Amino acid sequence: MSDIIVIKIGTGVLTRENGTLDGSSLVRLVTSVAALQAQGHHCIMVSSGAVGAGVSALGLESYPDDVESRQAAAAVGQARLMHRYETLFQQFDLNVAQLLLTSSDLEENRDRVSATMRRLLDHGSIVPIVNENDSVAIEELRFGDNDMLSAKVAELLKANQLILFTTVDGLMPPEGGDIIEEVSSVDEVLDFARDESGKFSIGGMASKLKAVGYATNCGVQVTIANGRKPEQLSDLVAGKGRGTRFL
Repeated sequence: MSDIIVIKIGTGVLTRENGTLDGSSLVRLVTSVAALQAQGHHCIMVSSGAVGAGVSALGLESYPDDVESRQAAAAVGQARLMHRYETLFQQFDLNVAQLLLTSSDLEENRDRVSATMRRLLDHGSIVPIVNENDSVAIEELRFGDNDMLSAKVAELLKANQLILFTTVDGLMPPEGGDIIEEVSSVDEVLDFARDESGKFSIGGMASKLKAVGYATNCGVQVTIANGRKPEQLSDLVAGKGRGTRFL
């Protein structure tokens, strides 16, 4: 199967400052993914936001430090998140499928995970939504963030592109200024990473660059772009739009 696009959505894209789900952001994101699907692309979403979505239900003011609270927040938040996705995608006559994975699943059960995902994509009107299985994963089974998970999913399915949606327009040089539009070697920009992760999320730019290195080494083109501007998703896939493209 060709023309597979993996789209990773960070927690900051999906939640407000207090950790609750941002309905307007979800609507614009789903609309853009549905448009891409209508163009004939096979879309897989790797969606963060479960822990952030569950934080408010537990009465917490920030991302919990202890494992038990994080896993409890994920259990509540994942249900909330998938309900919203299902409701929104149904407006475009699309269904969603949930796949919760740990790192061992992509090491010990690669063939089974790949076969399941490809069967879902073959259907044509199903958008698989992947997340780390935060509610049960123990430390040694964790990816640590969904950036690397999305890179490994892209590698597993031999995806054409990986789009990493975050809360910034792309990778900026240390001295500031405009974003870097194209990068030929990830090693040359590793020092550019800033720790911009929010209180409801784990990953930062360093995490993204590590995932970019993995994906590009596997032959997957990667783009980092602003998920708060999902309307440009089709342009990004076409090699246009505003973001940092890693060849």
